Amino acid sequence: MTVKVSTEEKAKLKGQGFLPQRDGEHFICRVITMDGNLNSEGARKLSFIADHYGRGYMSCTSRLTVEIPWIKYEDIEKVKKELSEVGLYSGGTGSRVRPIVACKGTVCVLGLLDTQKFARIIHERFYEGYYDIILPHKFKIGIGGCPNSCIKPDLNDFGISGQRMPAFNEDLCSGCKKCGVVEACKVNAAKIADGKLQIDAEKCNNCGLCIGKCHFHAVECKEEGVKLFIGGKWGKVPKRGQALAGIFTRDEALNILEKAILYYKEKGSTGERFGDMIDRIGFEEVVKVILGKNNGQTYLKV
Repeated sequence: MTVKVSTEEKAKLKGQGFLPQRDGEHFICRVITMDGNLNSEGARKLSFIADHYGRGYMSCTSRLTVEIPWIKYEDIEKVKKELSEVGLYSGGTGSRVRPIVACKGTVCVLGLLDTQKFARIIHERFYEGYYDIILPHKFKIGIGGCPNSCIKPDLNDFGISGQRMPAFNEDLCSGCKKCGVVEACKVNAAKIADGKLQIDAEKCNNCGLCIGKCHFHAVECKEEGVKLFIGGKWGKVPKRGQALAGIFTRDEALNILEKAILYYKEKGSTGERFGDMIDRIGFEEVVKVILGKNNGQTYLKV
């Protein structure tokens, strides 16, 4: 016998990560992974839930959560209990900070940042820590390990990308006909001209592939950290986020992210995405606020 579930109850369950299914009778359980990873114990538990409470399958979402469909209303509390046994839980909906998306930069040969570790820090601080803070709309955070942008950081409300800026010492350059730096550069920012290496700063994307490729140590690392984007979104009306000038440390990025979220909470209108708020207020004004110093104080205690 099918249990009739009220509209109010469905809305409540959706906020808990149990989305009403299209057939109107079942629910989709959205499981949070924190950083896109599942250990073997968690994967076995999800398989068990899919077999015993669903129809034996699950799917991955673009936000690196795992969804198990065909859950009956009367089994929802049982599924919650099963998840809690392995430290997992459902969620990921509503006008709040959404599940964090990180590429595999932690293990990728091109990774300039431990993306998954950073994602866990952001998840604990802003997804879990700010879960009860209702924002004007959803707020998505993406972390890319390098400028390849596999998870498209600039299409998130707040995007983070690993960076390694090269420093060129012309005095050490021998102008080799076969230059290791030129060969390593994938964006044609490096070239030999007038017997010397030249690096076009406008083309260089700070991928770091050229660093250490010169046998005479003419190109070494000047600075490493992260590049930040604000105001991006995908969906019905896509919008690329705008980059903040400079390279930031991880701690600086966390501080700026906190200010961005809380400024959005204060100034955003209901139903307005962060990027739309930036367009309304003005990019320069928003940047001035979120890059301002807060003397080490947290803006909001939760």
